[in-house]
Amino acid sequence: MQTLFILASLIGGSVLAVQAGANAQLSKAMGSPYSATAVQLAVGAGLLLAATAATGSLGALGRLADTPWWHAVGGLASALYVLATIVLFPRIGAMVAVGLLIAGQMLMSLALDTFGLLGVPPREPDLGALLGAACVLAGVAAIMAGQQGKEASQKVAGRPGLFAFAIVAGALLPVQGAINALLRNDLQASFAVGFVSFAVATLAMLAVIAVLAIRGARPAPTALKAGGFKSLPWWGWLGGVAGSAYVTVVFTAIPEIGASTVIALTIAGQQAASIVVDRFGLLRFPKREISRIRFSGAAALLAGVALIKLL
Repeated sequence: MQTLFILASLIGGSVLAVQAGANAQLSKAMGSPYSATAVQLAVGAGLLLAATAATGSLGALGRLADTPWWHAVGGLASALYVLATIVLFPRIGAMVAVGLLIAGQMLMSLALDTFGLLGVPPREPDLGALLGAACVLAGVAAIMAGQQGKEASQKVAGRPGLFAFAIVAGALLPVQGAINALLRNDLQASFAVGFVSFAVATLAMLAVIAVLAIRGARPAPTALKAGGFKSLPWWGWLGGVAGSAYVTVVFTAIPEIGASTVIALTIAGQQAASIVVDRFGLLRFPKREISRIRFSGAAALLAGVALIKLL
């Protein structure tokens, strides 16, 4: 059974690259990353609601009234993460963005384990965890240093705000997994938890859109009248599918194989997929050559994940 959760965690991490590509395309078609994020989250919520109904778990939603309110807000992390991928991937590249997101995940997962936050059993970091975290952070630094070309350097340099945004968005993913695991204990129904998470995320994005609209930022779709959907590939609608798969895998696997192991495995899947996306220009992202230092950084990231998993 553990092997199944290990494989599921690896695949769950890799599909985040598909989510990023799909959301970027939908954003371009709609002319608004905010609206695209809301749509993809709503698609995920709809799929999870259908799965809840198909498994006879709709009654579990009635137990929401008896759970602490903060057990239901994990979905806020999904809204921020999806928006981060739309904003960051085209601007600083898949490898750099994923590296920063990974750094945030690693730092937060260590904090959750060390201090026993959000219901995660406290565990003193062992040598493997510390060495692995150090390798991951060193890999992130190497990836960022290896961004090649004058244009790429100009895009990466001088953007501390984007870097901070990526780290925070990544850090919220382990928090989301821990909170959703608590909600799973409350509701005893995995798909119902996923639906609640994505419904909250959708409402959060709609609230952001409303606030921006009031302030005159025009976050609503702008490209629809120009036939923006004509250029949207069929896989541009799969962001919600990928996101719901990832969220469900994470909070389901955490009680079975542990939070640090799940995060390590999803990180490995993310990095492997991002290398392929950058190298071959998949999902309509530009091709980016993998320099030796960037490749070394990716290797350090994966080595760090192995240390956390095996030691």
